[in-house]
Amino acid sequence: MVNRMEEYLAYLSSVRGLSERTSSAYGRDLAHFSAYCANYGIIPENATQSQVRGFIADLSAEGAASVSVNRALSSIRGFYRWLVRFGFSENDPTVPLKNLKTPKILPTFLWEGEMAHFSELPEKAGILWPERDKALILSIYSGGLRVSEASSLNVSNIEKDFSGARIIGKGNKERFIFFSDEAKEALINYLPARLKQIKAERPTDRLFISRKGAPLSVPGLRWIISRYSERSGLGKHINPHSLRHSFATHLVNSGCDVRVVQELLGHSSISTTQRYTHVNIEHLRKVYEKAHPHGGKRK
Repeated sequence: MVNRMEEYLAYLSSVRGLSERTSSAYGRDLAHFSAYCANYGIIPENATQSQVRGFIADLSAEGAASVSVNRALSSIRGFYRWLVRFGFSENDPTVPLKNLKTPKILPTFLWEGEMAHFSELPEKAGILWPERDKALILSIYSGGLRVSEASSLNVSNIEKDFSGARIIGKGNKERFIFFSDEAKEALINYLPARLKQIKAERPTDRLFISRKGAPLSVPGLRWIISRYSERSGLGKHINPHSLRHSFATHLVNSGCDVRVVQELLGHSSISTTQRYTHVNIEHLRKVYEKAHPHGGKRK
């Protein structure tokens, strides 16, 4: 019997160009849904609207966060759209189903002064590999990089004058990212040290490597940033995505057009980028409440 879910997951990887991590997330959601369907003696392709709704309700009853429930629904929705598009089914039971409401949580980011402090930590903390870590922090921040993009960035992708680099982002889309003067300086300082760590028997073009000369993985990059987060004293949980959020927030706060920020971030939808305008409004509200004599609550 043909396993349509396996075909769909192969389609996501080979045709849609989704990352291994994203495809795996889809696979876990669909495997969970397939097991649910098996309990009712049906295959997922034949599930009804009420059965899909029941699966979503069960996830909520089990205590899954609304974001996780919506992600599962998105995975299932994509599967049925694929079935209909390629003629494997005439029915999409997810059409009338809506996502759960999720609380609007402002992304973690650093203000300009905090970002300056954080980027100086590698030199001051004296841990790990200061030259690499400063180049890593400033590259992610000044380029608005996703952690996966930073991990896969190659030296050969960087412009000769270190003004920026061409990268392959989400959905296998190419875009150009820019490096600030500080990032350029950090990269120029790091590259000779990097070259010394490259093993002749294991050459690599990856920009960010370990002390042993191996390319840094996404978990490895996250771990490095977490170590500096612990030492920052800023009282914030800082991760690679926080640096990307900071990049976007600072651009919007400086008056940069949201559509330009969308291009720089590699977002496919403008709505994803518009949350940074909300960050700006929230900041203005807090400044107003603090500064205006009647702005905040008085005891």
